[in-house]
Amino acid sequence: QVQLVESGGGLVQAGGSLTLSCAASGRTFSDYAMGWFRQAPGKERDFVAAIRRTIIGTIYADSVKGRFTISRDNAKNTVYLRMNNLKPEDTAVYYCAAADRLSRLGPDYHSWGQGTQVTVSS
Repeated sequence: QVQLVESGGGLVQAGGSLTLSCAASGRTFSDYAMGWFRQAPGKERDFVAAIRRTIIGTIYADSVKGRFTISRDNAKNTVYLRMNNLKPEDTAVYYCAAADRLSRLGPDYHSWGQGTQVTVSS
């Protein structure tokens, strides 16, 4: 397993931007596909974006496509989520997670961070 720690959340006005970071430790970071998920109060955890281990390849939820960008720096053991044009409906706790393959499905991810809160005010 790999240990994951998210950072970068906060309060931002609608239309603003934030960049989340997720630092990994414990295993070889480049062995894993990485994903971001989010959970709003009273709702299920939803897929946001994911990126392949070392080959360029990303997938996004339709709700964030064109606004969010996932990237990774394997030398720094870190995955990022750049969020632009934020909307109030983006308010949630954001989690990063590690999987053995690129996936949109939560059960495919075996390691999770503790989450970071993103709040978008209207």
